[in-house]
Amino acid sequence: MPVVFRYKGYRFFFYSNEGSPREPVHVHVRSSEGEAKFWLHPTVCLSDSNGFDARTLRELADAAEKNTKLIERTWNDYFR
Repeated sequence: MPVVFRYKGYRFFFYSNEGSPREPVHVHVRSSEGEAKFWLHPTVCLSDSNGFDARTLRELADAAEKNTKLIERTWNDYFR
């Protein structure tokens, strides 16, 4: 599972087997508190989560939005 970046103890990553057919670009976030999944397009939005409170999810969505280009570049480099 390729890790794209780390932020305040949270790991932003994607799975190397993202479905067949492959799902659109998105990112998973995990820490000891839980895990979440964010779609990147048309805007960053929460797909699902387990263990994170609303404040944390807003902060994680903001971090994903600020790093959208990095996430997309890493995704495209990996899957192409």
